Amino acid sequence: MTYCLGIKVKEGLVAIADTRITAGSDTTEKKKIYIQQHGQHSLFIMTSGLRSVRDKAVLYFKELIEEGAEHNKLYKAVNDFGAQVKRVAKEDKEQLEQAGLRFNLHTIIGGQLKDDEEHKLFLLYPEGNWVELGQGAPFVVIGNSGHGKAILNRTLTDESSMQLALKTGFLSFDSTRVSANDVDFPIDVVLYRKDSFEMVEHRYTKKDLESISEQWDSELKAALNRIPDTWMEAAFNKIPVPTIEDHL
Repeated sequence: MTYCLGIKVKEGLVAIADTRITAGSDTTEKKKIYIQQHGQHSLFIMTSGLRSVRDKAVLYFKELIEEGAEHNKLYKAVNDFGAQVKRVAKEDKEQLEQAGLRFNLHTIIGGQLKDDEEHKLFLLYPEGNWVELGQGAPFVVIGNSGHGKAILNRTLTDESSMQLALKTGFLSFDSTRVSANDVDFPIDVVLYRKDSFEMVEHRYTKKDLESISEQWDSELKAALNRIPDTWMEAAFNKIPVPTIEDHL
């Protein structure tokens, strides 16, 4: 499975991706973020789904750029990547399904190209269609998305800083990591500040962030202990109190 998170705030973009490819006794790690950057052209691509489909679609897209395809707006690059996903589907989908495998590539694409008025964030579906993320929906998760959304929903807004977005994003990943054995360190982080046309990439290992995970565990337990118990009395008072006769 996979955990990939894209966040868009007014200040910029934050992307986080785990590197776990397989789980169980035989685990492997591979990078899940691809960055394309030259001049006023900055974008990242993150995927969840079959690795073979992902690698083929990314390779086709890279070749498209190398052969001279130019994009002045990010949505046009998203369209072209979607076209490569459709191409792979035509080539491989039938054989994959005959083998019992789903053609299930979901993609997050973020960045800013020269004629974009601001940074953009898109979710691309396996069918090649897409939606743009914006106000009211400042983040998108693909892969194992069920465990880490609560803190994102409770914390992030369009006005959040990139620092808060990264902090919240890591805690969302960490919640997923402790709940699912198919998501794990190391994680790759990409940061993009609006109008900079320069993406920064950094990898964090478990050792790098172990103290943050431990602090978060402690903070959660302390917060839970601080929540008052009085509201529970209405329910607990309905429980019969055992008498001596009940034990005879």
